[in-house]
Order: sequence, then structure tokens, then C-alpha cells
Amino acid sequence: MDRLNEILHELGISKVKLSKFLGVSRQMVYNYLELDDINKLPKDKKVLLLNLLGIKSAEELDDIKVDTDYIMDVEARINNLFETSQKSSSIESNNSIYSGLNKRQKEVMMNVVDIMKERLEDDKDDDAYYTFKYLYHFLQSLDSSRELKYILAYVAKATGSIKPLEFVFNEDEQFIFESILFSAFTLYHGGGASKTKIAECHKRFIDQIEHKIEEKMSRTLELNTIKVQALKELGYTEINEKNAAEIFEKIAEIQSRKVSE
Repeated sequence: MDRLNEILHELGISKVKLSKFLGVSRQMVYNYLELDDINKLPKDKKVLLLNLLGIKSAEELDDIKVDTDYIMDVEARINNLFETSQKSSSIESNNSIYSGLNKRQKEVMMNVVDIMKERLEDDKDDDAYYTFKYLYHFLQSLDSSRELKYILAYVAKATGSIKPLEFVFNEDEQFIFESILFSAFTLYHGGGASKTKIAECHKRFIDQIEHKIEEKMSRTLELNTIKVQALKELGYTEINEKNAAEIFEKIAEIQSRKVSE
């Protein structure tokens, strides 16, 4: 069972997804995976699991090599077997969440939510909370830099989830970015970087962030000042639904004045 758990972990199959595939509760999946022998699983669940892994007997587990092709094969099998059950799942029924999304979009959203829910429920400390809090901020910033998408692609390739020569964004930029990122990770894991140079680099990193924060605060203060001026010139004390459009026009006018001055 240790090898089975290793394979499932390398494949990135969550307990939630596996429980849906086997048609049992998530707690039952935990119970199954704590057994000392796969042959102790209920016969129907054992057959399903072996079919998923593309093998005929438990003895073949040790022969499995989890590479990109194998991951994609298993993913194709599980998606194919899921197709029927997903038609009646929460993907279709929960219109308030998935409204406006096509089937492929709904599926990826459901998988993301399932993984987050599983990790947050199982987390014994704050690791999962902060991980997904930072992920939330990452997603908020996704449109601010093309490189953020390249980071996601790099991670997917490094974990074997997609083929290394798959480029769905800008191929030239991705190629350069991935090469640089690989070099950085190699340096990080190899421990060959000078601590003094690393400290200097991190100081520049902090300085850049603090500069951006100062710029943001300055811009916010400027906008607040212009908003107050616009309210004063129009004779209002606050922004509401009735006067919002008029105030925004006045703010734009004041800004254009300052540019021409």
C-alpha cells in the first residue's frame, strides 16, 4: 500500500477525486489507504483502482513509472470514467457558482475547489490557510504580469502534469523564463549561491516592494484629494448612486487640469 500511496501522490489525485471515482466517502478512502494490503480492499473497489492505474494486478504496482505520459493516460481514464457521473454532479446542479461556464471550465473549477476544501479540512495548522491566502493574492495579480502565468506553466511541467514542450502562452517568452527559473531552482537546491549576494539581492527585492507600496499610497492619497475637491466643487458631501457619474466626470476633469498645468 505504500507504493500505491506514492503513485497516487505523484499523480496528484486528491482524496476527494478518488472518493468520487470509487463511489465512497472521503473517510472511507483514508481507511482504504491505511490498509496494509491492496488485496484487502473490497473486490469492486480494487478492480476500479487497478483499472484507473492501467494494471491488472497489485504485483504490477512496482513496475509503474510515473512520468508525463503515464500521468496524462491516467488523467484521460479518470476523466472518461467521470463523464457520466459528472452529468448529475454539483457541476451541473449548482448554477449559482458555475453559471456561464462551459463543461471544461466547470470541471477545472470544481477540481480546484475540491482540492482547496480537502486541504483546508485536513490541515492541522495554518499552512493550508496561508497557502490558499497567497494563492488568492496570486490570482488577483494574474493579469498584472504575463510572467505569473509562466510560473504556473513551469510548475505544471516540473511536476509532470503537462508535457515540457507545451507552450500555450508566448512560446519565446515562456522558453526564456522557464530556462531562467530552472537555473534559479538549481542554484537554490544546490546551495552554491553566495549568502552575501543572496542577502543583497533580497534587500533589493524588499526595496522594490516598499517603493511600489509608497507609490500606491501616494496615488491613493492623490485620488482621495481629487475626490474631495470634486465633491467640494459640485457642492456634494458624499458619493452615492445618483451623483456618482457626475462626480467621476468631475474627477476626470480635475485630473486633466493638473496634466495641462
